[in-house]
Amino acid sequence: MSAQGAAHKETPKETFYRQFQGTVANLQEHINHLANLSAVAGERHDTIEHILTGISRLSNEVADAADYVPAYDQRTYSQALKQLTDQLNEAQAQFRPKSRFQFKRRNPPSGGDAMADKKNDARYMLPAGGQDKSSSPSAVTAVATANGSKLSSEDRKDSLSNLPSFPAKNYNEEIAKDSTDSRVRKPSFSTARDITLSDHDKLHIILPLSASRATSAGALTNMKGCIVDMSVPTRVCAGGAPFASLALKNISGSLIVAGHVDGPVHITGLRDSKVLVVARQVRIHECENVDFYLYCASRPIIEDCKALRFAPAPKFHSADKDENTNMWDQVDDFKWLKAEHSPNWSVLPEEQRIAEDIWKDKVPGYPGAGLDDILSTVGIGAEA
Repeated sequence: MSAQGAAHKETPKETFYRQFQGTVANLQEHINHLANLSAVAGERHDTIEHILTGISRLSNEVADAADYVPAYDQRTYSQALKQLTDQLNEAQAQFRPKSRFQFKRRNPPSGGDAMADKKNDARYMLPAGGQDKSSSPSAVTAVATANGSKLSSEDRKDSLSNLPSFPAKNYNEEIAKDSTDSRVRKPSFSTARDITLSDHDKLHIILPLSASRATSAGALTNMKGCIVDMSVPTRVCAGGAPFASLALKNISGSLIVAGHVDGPVHITGLRDSKVLVVARQVRIHECENVDFYLYCASRPIIEDCKALRFAPAPKFHSADKDENTNMWDQVDDFKWLKAEHSPNWSVLPEEQRIAEDIWKDKVPGYPGAGLDDILSTVGIGAEA
């Protein structure tokens, strides 16, 4: 046997492992060097975005490798991605500005006055329930006057009542005012508690993994001719967190990749659109000419709808779900009480469904493709 014939042929599983390890090592090196990068010219910010994009791409590749990578290895890869995300978060925390507020130290009381002063010390003014009343401005003032002194102007500046308040970041305004030529937006939602997108026209919005901190609830309203992809931050295998609940309202001519939702999804007033969602419960109201790609753990419900079509969610987005528990085609029409099938919905024929490779390679964007190109690829007209 020749040396060439005796050479070991690498399996897809081994190839994936080698490529995964190499990419993780590269991202790890970028994280370790973040402290050496300048924050002034945006060098550090660009590197962080590069790392987040790399983690997101790896998570997609892990999900796509489900056909030849065993479940145990899938969990190992997912854990490695979670650790990488945690390391990035820890590195970013070192760059955040520290609070300049601090309490002034008082000279300790002497002799027999110590016990008397303890009664007037805010640290000892805790009620039985454990709530610290001294955290209020009035408590701070009471301590000062009880000690026989008045707050100076400097002390007043140092009191809790004058701590600066930081307004919540308006991500919708940031998206609308983006001055770059690109029509793709990637709002981080890193300082938000929930994700709310509204009043956008002709934009491609992709949420990065950092938005997983804001998935307590989600809402999309008044969107026209858009592509919105919220799958990455809601995918557990990528270190994300599913939405607790999600609402979609007044959307037309758009492609919505809603991601994973642990609770209910309420969809109202959609027209000429396509929606992909993995959820426990889906309720659809007043929608027309919409294709739904679903994983749904309960029977989907529709009301006051027309021309709806249903298909199962692609494996690329539902690899961690059991196909046997998907009730995507067991739709209940609450406004159709006759025994025969409701005319308001149908099963989307297989030959008309968006192919798996399009969900994976085209919908996230590809070189040379604009928004209208991607919408056309999935069967949505240029005019919304």
